[in-house]
Amino acid sequence: MVSTTGHFGRLMKKLAPKHAELAGRYADALVILSVDPHNKSSKFPIKKLHNVAEGEGQYRLRSGRFRFRYDILESQVILHYCGLRREDTC
Repeated sequence: MVSTTGHFGRLMKKLAPKHAELAGRYADALVILSVDPHNKSSKFPIKKLHNVAEGEGQYRLRSGRFRFRYDILESQVILHYCGLRREDTC
């Protein structure tokens, strides 16, 4: 089960009008996170972040220019952050 925080909802609401592709990327992320949030199959661009406390998004999913950060609590995935990677970043 995938759920979101209020902060995540506000970030999505802010980014969605300027980035039409976000809706598709978010839908893809939901499918990936409902199937394999731990990335045990190593098929998805998911990374476990080190030195990040629970509640701050211990995992990161890359989807194009977008980054989704989430935590896993037992069988529940909680999305905390959705951000846009800048174009000038290498």
